[in-house]
Amino acid sequence: MTRVRDALTAAPDIGGLTTVVTGGSRGLGLLLGRRFARYGCRVVLLVPDAADLDRAVRFAGRGAGGPVRGAVCDVRDAAAVRDRFAEIAEDEGGIDITVAAAGLLQVGPAEALGPDGFRRALDAVFTGALHTSLAALPHLRRSPVGGRLGLIGSVGAPVPVPHLVPYACARSAVGALAAGLRAEEAAHGVTVTAVHPGPVRTGAPLRAYFGGDRRREYAWFSALAGLPLLSMDAERAADRIVTGIRRRRPRIVLTPAARLGAVAGGVAPVTTGRLMAAVARALPRGDAPATVTGAEVAADDQPPAPRLRAVLGVLDARGAARCNARIRKDR
Repeated sequence: MTRVRDALTAAPDIGGLTTVVTGGSRGLGLLLGRRFARYGCRVVLLVPDAADLDRAVRFAGRGAGGPVRGAVCDVRDAAAVRDRFAEIAEDEGGIDITVAAAGLLQVGPAEALGPDGFRRALDAVFTGALHTSLAALPHLRRSPVGGRLGLIGSVGAPVPVPHLVPYACARSAVGALAAGLRAEEAAHGVTVTAVHPGPVRTGAPLRAYFGGDRRREYAWFSALAGLPLLSMDAERAADRIVTGIRRRRPRIVLTPAARLGAVAGGVAPVTTGRLMAAVARALPRGDAPATVTGAEVAADDQPPAPRLRAVLGVLDARGAARCNARIRKDR
């Protein structure tokens, strides 16, 4: 039985397969591109801004076993995504693996972020994943080894965290998309992997958008994002995700806290709801509708953010800092 189980779960070789990763300019998308390249894949990073293209390609290509190149594409534009995938398939002779990792993170009370905040989250996260999936699937179906599609959701989908509601809604939609496509595409030999990570130390607080009491929101989010027991090293997360996609796993939940939250939401919904209500009461109050990036809040460097961060206790944010430092050196 052990040999059978090992044979069924062994990760197949993916060297030489053409892999497209969206959101490839930074963070998890960039690290995923580099990890696939180290396995020998022919990687194409899709980035939204031409200014980030060369830097991202150089970073992902370090120590790579396969070639890495990039292309500019706004995943919110369906026609642009479709055209870009057609070009990549023609240039590379097909597409075997696609990972939709583009996203947008907003932190603050749902009322403060308002309808526009929800629309922005859905456009960047869900609509981007939808456009990527629909553009990739015709090519993945033609892959001689059977295509693989990876969609990045969030543990916030089964257990929405207060002050991250637009993000949770968008990632929940991605989870539903992955489950539906997995059932529909099985007949075509395409496997779909839904990835639900908890906090990953990629420096997300600096790139997130904060509304309401922006400095206090930045303080609690940046503090908790670095806690070792709650968050996960970005390199390790990327390796786990790539391994899961290689093995064609239907679902990946990263970090023990994320797995516990996913189970608790289904097994004890009343208790989980009460816990989230208690968390909400402890979070900052504020109704400023305009959002600013974490980098802008950090640059302001005024109270109460430093004091509040000290109270919350950042045990380890070094993983995120190292990731950001490595990226900044390429600029």
